[in-house]
Amino acid sequence: MINTIVYIAHYFKRNRGRTFLMLTMVLVLGCSQSSKTSFGTNYLKISINEKGFIYSIKDLTKPQPRELSPSDRPSPLLTLYNSKLDTLYRPLSAEFNKSHSLIELVFPNNSKAEIRVEPKDKYLKFTLVSLTNREDIEGVQWGSIHTNITNLFGEIIGVARDTSETVNYAIGMLALDDNTLGGTSRTIGDAAPFQYVIHSPDTIQYPLPDDLHEGQIFTLGGNGISDVAFYAHKEPYYRILYGNAAEIDNKGRISITYNSRDRTKKREVYFSLIPNMEANTPNHLQVEPVPGVDYIGSSVALWGSPDSTALMNVIQDIVLNEGLPYPTIDGKWVKDPTAYVPDAITSGGLYDSIISYTSRLGFKAISLYDQSFLRPDRGNDGYIDGKDFQKQPLKLTSGNLSHKEFAKMAAKYGLTIGRTPITTSLAPGTKDASPIPSDSLCCQQKRLLVNNIGTTDTLIFVDDPKYLNEIASWEGHAKNLNMVKIGKELIHYLGVSEEEPYRLLNVERGYWGTTPAEHRTNDTICKLQVTINYGYDGLIPNLQLQDKIAEYYADVSYINGLGYYDFDGQEFLFNNGHGYYSAKRFFRKMFDRAAMHGIPSIRFTGATLSEGSWHYQSIWNVGGGKNLYDVETREWGSTTSQGKDLRDVTYANYFPVGMGGNFPIKANSTVEHYEHIQAISVGLGTTYSLYLNQKDVESCPEKEAIFKVIRTWENARAANAFPRDVKKLLTKPEKNWRLLDGENKDTWILNELKDGKNVKSYILNRVQG
Repeated sequence: MINTIVYIAHYFKRNRGRTFLMLTMVLVLGCSQSSKTSFGTNYLKISINEKGFIYSIKDLTKPQPRELSPSDRPSPLLTLYNSKLDTLYRPLSAEFNKSHSLIELVFPNNSKAEIRVEPKDKYLKFTLVSLTNREDIEGVQWGSIHTNITNLFGEIIGVARDTSETVNYAIGMLALDDNTLGGTSRTIGDAAPFQYVIHSPDTIQYPLPDDLHEGQIFTLGGNGISDVAFYAHKEPYYRILYGNAAEIDNKGRISITYNSRDRTKKREVYFSLIPNMEANTPNHLQVEPVPGVDYIGSSVALWGSPDSTALMNVIQDIVLNEGLPYPTIDGKWVKDPTAYVPDAITSGGLYDSIISYTSRLGFKAISLYDQSFLRPDRGNDGYIDGKDFQKQPLKLTSGNLSHKEFAKMAAKYGLTIGRTPITTSLAPGTKDASPIPSDSLCCQQKRLLVNNIGTTDTLIFVDDPKYLNEIASWEGHAKNLNMVKIGKELIHYLGVSEEEPYRLLNVERGYWGTTPAEHRTNDTICKLQVTINYGYDGLIPNLQLQDKIAEYYADVSYINGLGYYDFDGQEFLFNNGHGYYSAKRFFRKMFDRAAMHGIPSIRFTGATLSEGSWHYQSIWNVGGGKNLYDVETREWGSTTSQGKDLRDVTYANYFPVGMGGNFPIKANSTVEHYEHIQAISVGLGTTYSLYLNQKDVESCPEKEAIFKVIRTWENARAANAFPRDVKKLLTKPEKNWRLLDGENKDTWILNELKDGKNVKSYILNRVQG
């Protein structure tokens, strides 16, 4: 029985069109079986019944509060996950302890959970304080919180959004600790499958065909190897998924879920990020225990607010108040739309004018993409150009430079430079891979050697053949990377015998330049977790070594002046079975180390975006060309659906939409093209990486005018000069625009053009503060 009711009275006061909500909380004792508890913020009120279910979620921003909880789907505040039985226990009863602000939930397995409740002005904070009878409980799950919202769902950070003018409301959750992840407890490997779901954000405008229904799942396109071919559906109701913190039911209604796991125990998963494709079938992976990382203390913020102000008014408030990662650029939070800014990306290998170009464009970073992959090699201690910076890979006609020398030149203009690493892929010839492999590599499986072997023996008998016939990794299953490690030797093999005595087949000793050695009976055989080939060939570290690699990247930044990374192969962070937790841990280690060095927040993009990287990641410029945004046809992806898919997923998750490496300035480039690119970029909230090839730029007759156009738009964007209604107009691809400087540096004139003539003008002003 709940013995306390929390009454919340909201008083509305109108002042120049803005609504201010005053919150009054009155605690009243009650003792009936039907007692219920309510908690509220400035914008949200939830009510919990005596069974521990949220049965009411109200939008308090309207004169008549709107009910957002579906009557047929009350939401459990917390559920418990028994992985052995694959069962979720929902609460049976709830009692509120007023003096300690605790809710006690009782579950069918006789577990009792204590949850601390802390109402804030803009969110409700829930923390799991204790749980009894927990031996078989591998994880806890917040929610799922069901809503009747059917518009946009943010599956990465967990948000249900109604962006219509009449409703304009969003409900979401955020994790307040690293071990609480967006998604459900049943998520294999703590990283949700990469696939399509059928969902129409507007059933009037985008009705579903008769052969499709809401919530229907489809695999990606292509052969499972070409990442561009993944994106195979231009229809607006095919929604690509990059997480499962928000899901939809067969009515298109959105639910939100977060979970936390006990990582101190051994477990095994059958994991693939793309499990429905033959080229990426799952592997069995023994997941490494992590001492001290448990679900007790798991904490979430539940919030609701006007959608149009949710990011900057509420989510930013949660991030700051709860000490979540808060990277900045020029003093602004990287999630602030006025901080969105394109980057320069180099091609051609000549750098005489790249710094000048980038500065004149108003950009902040230069990605040295025409350099080779930057591989994590702790053997160089972070000195990628040598201890004396004797290597000078950056070519200028005045003389080649090291990264450090070029970074110093760029810094004079307020610019940073960056490289493209292969995240945690430990390549052959690097310190932790070969010729002396680390003892901290990630093992898919561990077995025992049955017999002594000498340096030339190829008959390697194992105690258990289970899963050893699987080709390593879950991605691509490259046969050349199928290997085991015994001691300090890497051994390539393919297959295992079907009958006893079980032995590895097609054995090659001393693989990757390691030294064949004698090994003894009962020595450990580690079947290695690996990456893929196509130039990404490498071994995956365990969590402890991954921590060191994260710190290594911060050291590289500090030593060489780098402030930008494009983490290709970012999905390798999931290969150890810890999914989004692994990503959070990696980026926290890197950012903490950077802070120790006293360098600014590292700006980074990468191959993916996840709940594990959302707080840290500034941008997501992946892919490019006509796959992303085709300026000629003015559509999001003219060759594939990649542009449409990535636009939809990022926009729904309050993240800057990426237009990829794109829009190179060439001999035939025109000012009109870049007016359009910048209008779309500002209107929708996108970034992109502008290709700069020095020879191509110098061949363009309109070079100077293009620089001025882009800089003008970027200055106005940084000044927050575009009102919401104007931004909506800018996203319309059929419209043409010209932005001019106004009478002073804080004003601009936006002209709408038709057939080259001005048909309407808007005066834009810098927003104060």
